[in-house]
Amino acid sequence: MRLVPWKPDDLARRLDDVVSVYGEAMGYRAELLEARRGYIATHVRRPGFRAVATLSTNGHLVGFGYGYLSAPGQWWHDQVYNALSADARKTWFTDCFEVVELHVRPAAQGHQLGARQLRALLGMADGSTTLLSTPEADERTSRAWRLYRRFGFVDVLRNFRFPGDERSFAVLGRDLPLPPPGR
Repeated sequence: MRLVPWKPDDLARRLDDVVSVYGEAMGYRAELLEARRGYIATHVRRPGFRAVATLSTNGHLVGFGYGYLSAPGQWWHDQVYNALSADARKTWFTDCFEVVELHVRPAAQGHQLGARQLRALLGMADGSTTLLSTPEADERTSRAWRLYRRFGFVDVLRNFRFPGDERSFAVLGRDLPLPPPGR
């Protein structure tokens, strides 16, 4: 396996693979995946866009992550921003890199691929804070939750429901930059 940085065109070129990994990891229905394809295609043009991919030795996409600078007028930004207090908005959204997606195919999970992707992505990120959302789950058993807690993410908003998704989500954040590995 190799971890590589991706430029916007790299992600756009592999959009079918990206949507496939996303669908496997999130367990979403096919009709939702088609809508997601359009969103992802527009995300690559956002300011501060950064992406990473984990590829197998034969070039098969095993995982990916991407994000960009969060700004007013972006759907996720506006949903979360409007749910926060004025103080929380100032703390988290003044100079924020939004981790939009971070996924590893379920068959490849449990081998630190997500951690390597997250560290690389946040290492390339602009911003003084970072935010992400993840489905609510048991923090002791969810790999995603354990990963985010290991990286020092704290609760910003819990049990939040985004329009169009029946699940509740947590919004987690942390300061940037990350400390060097091992600290």
